[in-house]
Amino acid sequence: MFLFLCGLVSDLQAVTIPNPATNRPPAQPNRSISYYHDVVPDVPWSIHVVKVERSHPELAFSTTLGKGAVLGMGTVSAQLRTLSPEVGRPLAAINGDYFENSHGYRGRPRDLQVRQGEVVSSPSGHACFWIDSAGIPHTTNVCSRFRVMWADGTTTPVGLNEERQWDSVVLYSSVAGSSTRTQGGRELLLEGTPNKPWLPLRVGQTYVARVRAVGDSGNTPLERTTLVLSIGPQMISRLPSVAPGATLQIITETAPDLTGAETAIGGGPMLVQNRKPMRWGGVLPVWRPRAAWGQLRHPRTALGWNKDYIFLVEVDGRQSDLSVGMTFQELAEYMVKLGCEEAMNLDGGGSATLWFRGSVRNSPSEGRERPGPNALVVVEKEARPN
Repeated sequence: MFLFLCGLVSDLQAVTIPNPATNRPPAQPNRSISYYHDVVPDVPWSIHVVKVERSHPELAFSTTLGKGAVLGMGTVSAQLRTLSPEVGRPLAAINGDYFENSHGYRGRPRDLQVRQGEVVSSPSGHACFWIDSAGIPHTTNVCSRFRVMWADGTTTPVGLNEERQWDSVVLYSSVAGSSTRTQGGRELLLEGTPNKPWLPLRVGQTYVARVRAVGDSGNTPLERTTLVLSIGPQMISRLPSVAPGATLQIITETAPDLTGAETAIGGGPMLVQNRKPMRWGGVLPVWRPRAAWGQLRHPRTALGWNKDYIFLVEVDGRQSDLSVGMTFQELAEYMVKLGCEEAMNLDGGGSATLWFRGSVRNSPSEGRERPGPNALVVVEKEARPN
């Protein structure tokens, strides 16, 4: 749970959250996915909602990367064009997680992402959304237990596809790009071992890897069939010495356990838990890193669900004649009015985007789509023959 600093003063007047039905189209029986534009002129608010029937067998959720197959930045529309036909036909999408802006790794999601079963970034303790192997959605704060186990049984925490510091250890897969883009340190080129599970990396697994080569110059090339374990210069003397031919274990555990998740994306904070909106006011907990951000009106993106539906929501903002945006409190209350039992915030501001059946439906605050690190997508899969 994210907590806010107390004592923040808001000059916003209390606004009653209306039932989200202003421009809702007439109900259509057996409609598995629908879009409507909710307008509240008195504020004003312009809200875009996609409603997805959870029980529909041909609908599924997936995530995309900013540069298609590798980390980077791209608009939601551009990311959808990279989606493989095997994943399904995209019907709706919203922008996803916050992103890192470090040199060489701009566009790396801040938190966990699982894309078609492959884990491409490790969690950092913030709220994440995932769908388990039984198709049930979840959201809570997720922490990394990713680590390497050396031949002597000792373990070392590792990051995944992120900037390696002088005193850290990071695992790289081909999702990171053509090379590790590191300087110095020591890098172990890892390959699979016979009759053992190998790539792609999945959450909650243990992989036995053989060291193919050891290098001390950094910037090791990345391939689809190998991994690279990069050790910062200050860590080399603290870790066991490893030679080509040695084996070690890569462990991709999380807390809570997300074993079997095919789709996951980070964001935060939580907006709704057990049908109740979170509260931002009075003596409040602190949400890092910008405590006041949630108490001001900005463009917002969120997702929520109940036992029957999953909702994708975007609120336009920073446009006084169209929509002023929402605070976290207003967004949480709106998600409850939609019928959400659980809901989570995603990146907002200029990144806030909702795409439905071929086009962006909202009005981005910067006048155009802004690139982001990933997106959450509803896809339609081919019906299986009886």
